[in-house]
Amino acid sequence: MKKLLSFIIFFALILFLFQINVYASSVPLGSVTVNLSQEKIAPGETVKVNIEFGEELGAYTFDVAYDNSIFEYVSSEGGTENDNGSRVRVTYYDSSGGSNPRSNMSVTFRAKADLVTTNPSDFSVTAEGLANSDASQDYDDITSPIKKSITVEPKYVDYTIKLNYDGNIIADEEKEMELITESSLGKNYENVKMKVEVTKKPSDSATVKLLATERAKQEIDLIQDGWGEPDGYELGGKDVKQILDIRGLFSEVGDYTIKVSLLDVDSGSSEITTKTFDVAVKNKETVDNNENTNEIENEVVEDNTNEIVGGVNDNDKNNTTNVENTEKLPENLPKTGMTQYVYIITAIAVLGSGYLALKNTKKE
Repeated sequence: MKKLLSFIIFFALILFLFQINVYASSVPLGSVTVNLSQEKIAPGETVKVNIEFGEELGAYTFDVAYDNSIFEYVSSEGGTENDNGSRVRVTYYDSSGGSNPRSNMSVTFRAKADLVTTNPSDFSVTAEGLANSDASQDYDDITSPIKKSITVEPKYVDYTIKLNYDGNIIADEEKEMELITESSLGKNYENVKMKVEVTKKPSDSATVKLLATERAKQEIDLIQDGWGEPDGYELGGKDVKQILDIRGLFSEVGDYTIKVSLLDVDSGSSEITTKTFDVAVKNKETVDNNENTNEIENEVVEDNTNEIVGGVNDNDKNNTTNVENTEKLPENLPKTGMTQYVYIITAIAVLGSGYLALKNTKKE
């Protein structure tokens, strides 16, 4: 009986010591923390995943998984790295026997430069082969990933709205117009609605219609219905330019103000951007009279330009020369042919008279 009791006590002691051994050989390393150098970056920028152990380790293998459609591996610090395209493995072993333990490590990634949309993502960290500085204590593997979220977001350019049309807007006449939404790099929205309002008109009785045709060939009035399906339309990306052809119809002459807004349906119809346009509506007769007056004035200006300002053409050279001669008289008039004959006759008469006088003298 005593021998049996002694055996039971001895067996219980061995079991107890064995349990202590098992417990001591593998314990949780609950103080591991993961931090990012920044939680939002732009395409082309880098982010560092920092892992703090909470105590010094002489051996470890950490895996950092990443989305290779968003990031690319750059470098690591704290061990020998291996990148398989979607996971970076960093392994460290202190071969000195405990004189060079580490308390942290890091891996650096770069967001791909060609991203043009907002990309939320995360890094997942797991570990195995953990031991303290002198390898006297092993730690449990970290099999449940420690995740850290990050967002890659381009530097978006605000959306602009333009209202384009040619010429004048005439009361009670349809006017072809374009509503243009554009951005060189617009933020992405899944569901957008366009809202159009008339915030100013010449009288309470004045009405405005901005008519557009949907894909189903149904005509709608943007003032009444806005633009877009009930759940909206997609907007965003690089070099966005959406052109909506519309027809404007204004009932009265005067000044109107149109307000166009883009709303994000997914965020409670919050405003993305807005723009107001001042529109002057004219009377047809006034516009026609002005155009006729301008045509007459243009014709007069063209005629005056040809007569006064323009150069002299071949047909007008003679007339121009005569005009110039008339305006600028010479100081000394030239001698005429008749005046020369008088001088000649006078000289002949004098010579004749002298000859006769000399002949008479000889006779005497």
